[in-house]
Amino acid sequence: MQPRNMSMSGVVDLAALKAAGEARQKAEEARARAARQQDGAAPAPSSLVIDVGEADFEQEVLQRSTQVPVVIDFWAEWCEPCKQLSPVLERLTQEYAGRIVLAKIDVDRNQMLFQQFGVQGIPAVFAVVAGQALPLFQGAAPEQQVRQVFDQLIQVAEQRFGITGVSVEGGEGAEQTAPRTPEDPALAAAHAALDAGDLGGAIQAYQNVLADNPANTEAKLGLAQAQLLQRVQGLDAAQVRKEAADNPTDVQAQLRAADLDLVGGHVEDAFGRLVDTVRLTAGEDRDTARVHLLELFEVVGNEDPRVVAARGALARVLF
Repeated sequence: MQPRNMSMSGVVDLAALKAAGEARQKAEEARARAARQQDGAAPAPSSLVIDVGEADFEQEVLQRSTQVPVVIDFWAEWCEPCKQLSPVLERLTQEYAGRIVLAKIDVDRNQMLFQQFGVQGIPAVFAVVAGQALPLFQGAAPEQQVRQVFDQLIQVAEQRFGITGVSVEGGEGAEQTAPRTPEDPALAAAHAALDAGDLGGAIQAYQNVLADNPANTEAKLGLAQAQLLQRVQGLDAAQVRKEAADNPTDVQAQLRAADLDLVGGHVEDAFGRLVDTVRLTAGEDRDTARVHLLELFEVVGNEDPRVVAARGALARVLF
């Protein structure tokens, strides 16, 4: 298992990219309601690791995820790798002291959840942030690699949704959640423009951020998303798909269709289409398709399993 670049674009349907702002707002409102209901009471460390089933999934996972990233451990009594991984997840959850919550789901007792998440084997670890589910990794993993994944998850939850976790009470070593670092005003303006559907303004704002800080990964991701959405504006989906089907070696037709695939959430279809285009073309056309495919990889996240698989397919076509 390799730690992933936890960009939310890899898990949220790209047709709803602009909903990120709404999710951030909902998360803020949910935290305010919870604070009023709890009168300031903080959960004990023992409540950070919970057993969850189908009956209480909405309350214990979906609702909690508006306050804190919820890591889901799909496991079973008969699963030996689960017995290796679960203690690591539980120990790190306590160590992170409220920045994540661990929900343990017994797959034998909760087949519906097992199927809904598309779990292929166990142990399988997912996360839910602001109601959005994303895969983290499958199989037992060393503690250091799990720690890196958790760190990336926490960073994404804060940067994209403003979710910083909850405070915990009691015991030596218990920590308070660190205060949120104020967001760069220029980056906040870029996000606001994207959330509002002002794609031209968002593109310019992200470019301004990158002019001052070329290594800003959040701005790179936002720029790639805004440019993708701008490219598909005004396209007639039926016409684009017909042109692509009728002209398999027309690179521009395939690029437009791949963009629509990705915005519609059909990630594998978009990647497969462009890998095929690279295979069927040569010279400048081939390079154009290859470069566009690499740009789409950036939108989804370079460590996403679908990107990893597509990179392998691309390499086999090229070499």
